[in-house]
Amino acid sequence: MKSTYFAVCAFVAATAAPQASGYAINGNDVNCRSGPSTSYGVARTYNKGHDVSIVCQTTGPSINGDTLWDKTSDGCYVADYYVSTGTGNYVTGKCGGGSTPPPSNGGGYCKTVNQAGLDLISKWEGFVASPKPDPIGLPT
Repeated sequence: MKSTYFAVCAFVAATAAPQASGYAINGNDVNCRSGPSTSYGVARTYNKGHDVSIVCQTTGPSINGDTLWDKTSDGCYVADYYVSTGTGNYVTGKCGGGSTPPPSNGGGYCKTVNQAGLDLISKWEGFVASPKPDPIGLPT
C-alpha cells in the first residue's frame, strides 16, 4: 500500500501544475526568448503552425496590444500574440505564482492528496477516502 501511495503522490506532484498544450504558432519565424521581453536573447525560433505547450504565463512588454508572454515547455518565452490560444487571457497559471508544485519534502510521504489522486487510488485498489470503522473501531 505504501508503494502505491508513494506512486500516487509522485503522480499528483507531477500533474499539480497545469500545463496547456497544443497551441499553434500563428506567425512566421516567431522568436522564443530567454525571458519575457524582446530585450532577451533568442533561444529558438518557431515556424508557423508549430504546436507549443505552455508551462506558465507572465506579463511583459506589449506586442501589438497583448502584454502576455507564454513560457513554453522548451524553457523560453514567446509573445502570446503569436500563439493561437483563442483568448487574450491566461490559459494556465502565472509564472512564479501558486501554480507550481511545492518543493519535495525530503523524500517523505505526501502531506496531501487531491481528488484526482484519490480517484486514481480508488480505481486501482478500492480505496475509500473516509472508511467506515469495523466492529472494534478500526478503519476498514
